[in-house]
Formats: sequence, C-alpha cells, structure tokens
Amino acid sequence: MPMVIEWKDPGENEIVYRYPIEEITWGSQLIVHEYEAAVFFRDGKAYDVFGAGRHTITTLNLPLLTRVLSKIAGFDEVPFKATVIFVSLKQFVGKFGAKTQTTELAPLYVRGEYWFKISDPGLFVNKVVGGGNAYLTSQVNDYLRGYFNEKIISELSKYSLINVFTRLREVSFMTRNALYEAFKALGIELVDIKFDSVDTDPEWRDRIFYLRAGGVSGAEMLKMETIKEASKSLGKSSGAGFGAGFVLMSGLMQPSTVSPQPSAMIICPQCKSQIPSNVNFCPVCGFNIKQYLASTGSSVVTCSKCGAKVPVDAKFCPNCGNKLK
Repeated sequence: MPMVIEWKDPGENEIVYRYPIEEITWGSQLIVHEYEAAVFFRDGKAYDVFGAGRHTITTLNLPLLTRVLSKIAGFDEVPFKATVIFVSLKQFVGKFGAKTQTTELAPLYVRGEYWFKISDPGLFVNKVVGGGNAYLTSQVNDYLRGYFNEKIISELSKYSLINVFTRLREVSFMTRNALYEAFKALGIELVDIKFDSVDTDPEWRDRIFYLRAGGVSGAEMLKMETIKEASKSLGKSSGAGFGAGFVLMSGLMQPSTVSPQPSAMIICPQCKSQIPSNVNFCPVCGFNIKQYLASTGSSVVTCSKCGAKVPVDAKFCPNCGNKLK
C-alpha cells in the first residue's frame, strides 16, 4: 500500500506543518489541500514545490530533488530521505511592538498589527522555516515578529519626531513600502500595516507641542492644548497602552486651511519658555500670564529692533536678544 503524505486537520491559525516521516518511497501519494503548498526540503535547501491536488511521487514530478538524489547509487530502488513541509497560503495577522529613535535621537514607541500571506512557498521555506529553524507556527511567528521589529526600527529612525507626529499617514505609507520589499525577500506578501499607537517620552511630547505652538494664533494654541489634554486622558483610561490617543490626534494636528499669522513672543516668568504674547496662559506650564501681569502692574512693550512684544520689566528681547532700556 502506497504511503500517504498529508496535512490532516490544520488549525485556523497554523502556518506550517512538518510531516514527521522523512523516509519516502517512490509511488507515495502526496495530498495537498486548497490554500496549501507542499515543499520537499533536504540538506538545508528547498527543492520541488507542489500545489493543491493529489500527486504520485515519481522522478518526473520531483525533478529538482531527483537531480540531487541521482548522485546516490540505487536511489530509485530504496526510500529516499527528504522533509515534506506544508505551508498554508491563507492570510494571517501578526502583532508588532518596538522602541526606536528618531533623527534627533528622541525615543519612539510603536505598536500595531500587520497582515501577510505566503507568496513564494519555496523561498519562504528556504529563508524562514529551514533557514530560521522555524518548523512550528509559534516559531514562525516569533521569527517574523523579530524581523518586522528590526525593519521598522531601521525605517522609522530615518524620520524626525515632528514628522512622525504630524505626518503619520505619510510616514506609515513609506514604512509599509519599505517593509513590503523586505518581506518579499522572504517569500511573503505584506498585505497591510496598522499602527495602533505611536508615542514618545513625556518631555519629548511636550517639545512637540511647543514646536507646533511657535508662530500660531491663540485659537490654534488652544486647539493644541485641548488635544494634548485629550491625549493624557486617553492614556490614563482603563486598558490603554502607551500613547493610546496618538493616532486619534494625528488628524486634528493637521494644519488649518487658513495660515495663521505669526505672533510676537515673550518669556514665561515661571518656566522661562518662549511663548506667544497674546495668550492668557503659558502653553508649556499653564502659568496664568494675564493674572501675573495684572498683579505686578506689568505690561508689554515693543522691542525697538524687531518689533516683538515683551514684558515691560524684561532686560533683553527674547526674540532677537536686543538689550532693552
């Protein structure tokens, strides 16, 4: 009775299966189900690949491996040794999470999901299964997660923090294209990527808002402060991971259709940050600028050199450094 080689009852999330018997006789029946492929693997290399159907193993439909086995005397009369690896061709989803650095060395934390499917079973077995010694689905998932994290860390390190924060959609698109080529080299089609969260450390997050605040109107400042507070609230919600509100914020952070006019800058008496002169509260530390000026009897004057508005008791202009009288 001929030997039957088959992947019986594969699980829904199973990616690979290694047939346990490696001594294979000529005339054996190979059964490959729909959305599967079977790869003959020997001595660290993938050879012949079979698609869906019932196949009788002969030298005619096993040409690549036969060429290797022909160097062995009497190979057509005795069982030959090879590993049959079944590969699922369905679409799967994986998760990623990594820490990288931007061009200004700011920490960047990313987390999300990616969808993939095996497009070249022979190449996949060579690079991942055999090459990575990943014969179980759990091992394949570990390998791909590490590979994905390595590539996304390298790709995101090419961007500045402000670009990642304000142009997330564009950065995501460019990252996906780069990773698509990297996965293609493994025989895998990267179908899509979804960022669930993108974040940085609190002090760098504050710098982002400060950079965005430079030269904007009071209305724009209020808008950004509202978004910032919303981000903090989302981050504190039950079950929220780091930066839970970031992706939701990215659309709100796009520039308004009307370009704001630059505002003169002053120095906050409490945190010494440079801020617009027309705000009532410091956007960096929340200090009540209006109340402070009223309680001290101070007001703002115009710098004779650059025209910036500065507190009357300031000694130097925070905008141009001009010494004030």
